[in-house]
Amino acid sequence: MPWTFLVAGPVRVRISDRQYLISASNSISNGDFSKSVEEDIGKIKVSIKTSFCQFKYRVGGFGFWKNKNLHTTFALNYNKRTLETSFARENQRPAMFVRVPSKTAVPTRLSAAISSRQIGSFIRSVLCMDPPPSPDDPTPDNRFHYWDQSPSPDLRMRAASIRANAKCPVTKKEINYTCPYSGIPTHHSQEAWEQDKEYHESKKYEILKKVNIYEHDLRSGRQFPEFDFPSYQAQDTLVNFANWDTYLYTRRFYSMDTEFQLAVVTKMLSFPATIASILHQYSPYFLKPKGPVSVEGLKSLAALRYTLYPEARISSLKDRPMRIFLLNSKSESMLPGFVWKELTYLFPGISFELHFIGPESYYDREKKQYLVSERPFVKRIDDTMCFYYHTHDFNVLHEAQDFFPYDPYLDVFFCFHPRMGSGESTELWEKSVPGLLDSKCGIFVTGYHKDDITKDYNWLVDNYSKDMDILMDVVPNVFGSTKWELNDYNPQEVFQYNQQTFGFRGKRYHAINQDT
Repeated sequence: MPWTFLVAGPVRVRISDRQYLISASNSISNGDFSKSVEEDIGKIKVSIKTSFCQFKYRVGGFGFWKNKNLHTTFALNYNKRTLETSFARENQRPAMFVRVPSKTAVPTRLSAAISSRQIGSFIRSVLCMDPPPSPDDPTPDNRFHYWDQSPSPDLRMRAASIRANAKCPVTKKEINYTCPYSGIPTHHSQEAWEQDKEYHESKKYEILKKVNIYEHDLRSGRQFPEFDFPSYQAQDTLVNFANWDTYLYTRRFYSMDTEFQLAVVTKMLSFPATIASILHQYSPYFLKPKGPVSVEGLKSLAALRYTLYPEARISSLKDRPMRIFLLNSKSESMLPGFVWKELTYLFPGISFELHFIGPESYYDREKKQYLVSERPFVKRIDDTMCFYYHTHDFNVLHEAQDFFPYDPYLDVFFCFHPRMGSGESTELWEKSVPGLLDSKCGIFVTGYHKDDITKDYNWLVDNYSKDMDILMDVVPNVFGSTKWELNDYNPQEVFQYNQQTFGFRGKRYHAINQDT
C-alpha cells in the first residue's frame, strides 16, 4: 500500500486516503521517535529515526541518501529547526519527490518546470500555505454571463420565462431589456432601466448579479468538494450553533473559502440546521428577555429535548421514533438523504421519521412529475431515519386521523415558507391550522424575509390569538440560506430561504380544582 510522509509541524502520515497525525517533540534529533497506527489490513509501525540522518545542500534540488538500515531519509532546516522524515520501505522514494533520471529523454526546460513545480508544492506543504488558485475556481468574473446568452439551457429558458411572464416595474409592459450590471432581464427598455431610480439607488443589481453568478456556478461542471459532508460527530466534540462559520467548523465540514461554496451548502443545510438549532440543547435561541423563546416555548422544547437526550431521562422506555412533520413540502422534500442525515449526527442514538406533507411533496425524477397516491410513499434511509411522502394536504390527513395520537414529546411540526398571509395560500391554511392547534405540539414557521413572515405572524394572531400560545417571537434565523434566489415572475424580488422564524402551539388549559 503506498504511503507518504508530509512534513508540516507535526508529522502527517497519509496511508491511502486517510491521514494520521504524529505529534513530534521540538527536538527529535537526540534519539528515536516512533508511533504505531492501526489500519484495516493490520498494524503498520511508522518510525522516524534520526541517528542516521544526513543532510547535504545541493543547488537545484534536494539530496537523498540511504543509510545502512535501508531507510531513505530527508531533512529540511527551516527557522533553525530541523524537520526530518524517514521512509521505512526499502528502495522506494516518496511520491512527492519523484525525480526524472538523467538518462530519460526529457527536454531541459520541461524538466526544470517539473522540478520547480514539485519543489514549490513541497515548500507550500511545509509552510502550510494554500495551493495556487485553479483557473476553474469560481469568481464573479468567470461565472458572469447574460442569461439570454448563457451556456446553460436552463438559464436561457428562465430568461425567456421572465420575458414572457414578468412586467417592467416602470412601464408595466413586457420585459425586453437585460440589465448590463446583473445580466438578468429586468425592464422593458433601456430608457425604463435608466428611469428606475429605486433600482439604481438601492443597488439591487448587485444582488441580482449574485443570483446570476451563483446559478452559473451550480451549472459550471466544476468539482464540488464542499458536498463531501462529514458523517458522525465525535462524542468529545461539541457543535457550536452560534453561526454558520462555527457550525461548519465544529462539524468538520470542508473549508468554505469562497462565497460560492458557502451558498450551495447553506441552501441545502438550512433546512436540517434550522430544525436542529431550535431543538438542540445548545440552541442559539434563549429564553426571554435574553432571547425570543417564551415560557410556553421552553415547556414545549423541554418535552422534545427529553426525548432527544435519552441519557437525561428517568425512564429508558422509548415508544417510537420521533416524528417531524414538514407541512406544504416542496423543495425540502427533494433534498437527498445525506443532507437530512445531519439530524442523526447531531442527535446520536435517536431515530427519526420525516413526514413530507403536501401535493408537491413527492417528485418522480424518472417521470419528471409530482405523483399523487392515497397511501404514502416510504423511503428508508437506514435504521435511524425514514421518509414518508403524503401527497394530500394536512387537513385531509388530520381528519382521517392518520397521525393520531399526537405526542408533544415525540412530535413537532415545521412549516417552511407557508405563505399563510398571502392570498393564494390562505384558504389552505384556514383548513389546516385548527388541526395543528388541536395537536398541542410545537409548530415552527420560517419565511423568505421580514415582510413575508410578518404577514404570516399577523394572520395567525388576528385569527387564532385566543387558541394559541406563541413559543418563539419572530427572529432572524441563524441558519438561513446565504444563496440569493430570484422570483421569475418578478425579477425585482430577490430572497433567501429560511431567513426568519417563529413558533406557536395550541393553547393548553390546565386543570383547576374547584370547591364543591
